[in-house]
Amino acid sequence: MDSIKAVYIHIPFCKQICHYCNFVKYFYMENKADDYIEALIHEIDCTVIGYNVHVDTIYMGGGTPTALNIQQLKKLFNFLGRKFNLESCKEFTIEINPGDIDHEKAQLLSSYGVNRVSFGVQVMDDDMLRKIGRMHCVKDVYETVDLLTKNDFRNISLDLIYALPNQTVEHFEKTLHDALQFGLPHYSTYALQIEPKTVFFHKQNKGQLQRPPEDAEVEMYRILQHEMKKRGIRQYEISNFAKPGYESKHNLTYWNNDYYYGFGAGAHGYIPGKRTSNSKPLGTYMRAAKEEGSAIDEIEEITKKDQIEEELFLQLRKTSGIDKKMFEQKYGVSLEQLYEKELQDLLEQGLLRLIDGNYRLTDRGMLLGDQVFSKFLMLQSAGDKIIQLES
Repeated sequence: MDSIKAVYIHIPFCKQICHYCNFVKYFYMENKADDYIEALIHEIDCTVIGYNVHVDTIYMGGGTPTALNIQQLKKLFNFLGRKFNLESCKEFTIEINPGDIDHEKAQLLSSYGVNRVSFGVQVMDDDMLRKIGRMHCVKDVYETVDLLTKNDFRNISLDLIYALPNQTVEHFEKTLHDALQFGLPHYSTYALQIEPKTVFFHKQNKGQLQRPPEDAEVEMYRILQHEMKKRGIRQYEISNFAKPGYESKHNLTYWNNDYYYGFGAGAHGYIPGKRTSNSKPLGTYMRAAKEEGSAIDEIEEITKKDQIEEELFLQLRKTSGIDKKMFEQKYGVSLEQLYEKELQDLLEQGLLRLIDGNYRLTDRGMLLGDQVFSKFLMLQSAGDKIIQLES
């Protein structure tokens, strides 16, 4: 377990549920949150042995972690400050919502070593914010950036969603322009996905959701890439852009297919040989975490075939792509031995390119990422070769 250097902590509480969100989330209630913090602390304490443990990254997501009150945050951060060596932690991220943090909370986060803030703006338009179920308004975005800057937070990431219902290319272009005026070092920008059990999912099933046509969504993505590049904000993953040195170290853990702990209701983890997922229902999670010190309800054994497939579609999400030499050193077999035909087809189709020993998605390949990734999944010929290697 010494190889696990990243920690994800899930805080599932929100003050309002957004229409597109399918993450594990519950309306904030103070007494429930008190019990949850107790259970979460016990789960982490039973899983990570010892104190002052060194990790490279901690990411606290949700939900909305700052929905917790100041006493709850203090209790959780006091424990994390004993369990982990926060001084040596390279990146400690917390998610917030615009308007959901004040000076006292900002100071508390800073005092415990939080050095990166990710906040969900989604769109710079009050009317559309209301229609997608967000609580904040555009004015809150400006005030939050100002508050974070005054409290010496420099590593700030802003999230946007595009291809929203009834959104035009011109509307997205204006939102992007307004968001870029902050000059922040990191932007995450995602096309809207309609997920089951969300308000938008039910509206779509009733024919009440008007999404932009596919060519408009493609144009929004191209504008996004162009505007980021023009400002020196480098695309380093399909949906993520950063000034040099501000790439998310924690998220690179996922895309590099490295190990990480997952704590909290519904949290996923990746430990040697296994992917784990925790119970989602709040009561079930808290009962298991308190009584057993673990709330894992699903374990997936990862074979070498699984690991190689995951390595390919995760690494290819990055603009740096997948390094041929590193892959061969790690798995004892070359990419070409496993996927010669598939790689050649993708190169000829203009979806992949080979640069300095790295296979990388082209701009077109990024637009058709799922099509590229599917080429490497469940491929029988490659699976047979991997099985031969294992034996």
